[in-house]
Amino acid sequence: MVDRKLDALNPRTSHRHLPKEQISLADAWTLVAVSSVGLVGAAWLINPLCGYLSPLALLIVFFYSFTKRFTDLSHFFLGLSLGLRRSGAWLAVRGRFDWPPVVLAAAVVFWLVGFDIIYATEDYEFDKAQGLHSLPARLGIDGSLRVARAAHATMAALLLAFGLISNLRVPYYLGLAIILACLVVQHILARKRDPVSLNAAFFRMNAVISAVFLAAVVVDVVSR
Repeated sequence: MVDRKLDALNPRTSHRHLPKEQISLADAWTLVAVSSVGLVGAAWLINPLCGYLSPLALLIVFFYSFTKRFTDLSHFFLGLSLGLRRSGAWLAVRGRFDWPPVVLAAAVVFWLVGFDIIYATEDYEFDKAQGLHSLPARLGIDGSLRVARAAHATMAALLLAFGLISNLRVPYYLGLAIILACLVVQHILARKRDPVSLNAAFFRMNAVISAVFLAAVVVDVVSR
């Protein structure tokens, strides 16, 4: 909703529902309000800790939408929004803080930072023209892709740490090796800079990484 006017000007996003007025702004506000109330209500039904923290989670998610207007680090705020879900799921089940979900959430933050930078290279010219902030707009495509590689290297280190502190075994580390290979392929595709390669890097590789991570953890747990 915040970006609907900018999305209408961007060829990559102009087909979305709000820019094309397939959904009215009033209907979008209604959906957000009902979803937010539902989230907070459901969180309180789970346990008091989730209930108290749910407004903070909503605030962070909503705040991300404004970050491209004033900071080049908008990718990190989006990563934080996604990473919080891992800690939130842990709190919903266990009702307490522990290190494994914190490390996993940090890995997700850097995972998203890396691939969001890759995705943002598609909007390099548009962001520069509109005065929007992003690492590609600030550092250029080559410089931002170096940051993306560093972010994914940090992600890999955090996933290794997650496996170690969670006492995971061989199936997990086999999955981690596949994930590392997918990250390498993702960055090879990103360097090509054409829309087909970028979409493959963003959508296909991340889908494989998600599925492999889930499978590795499940197989590790059920094989004990």
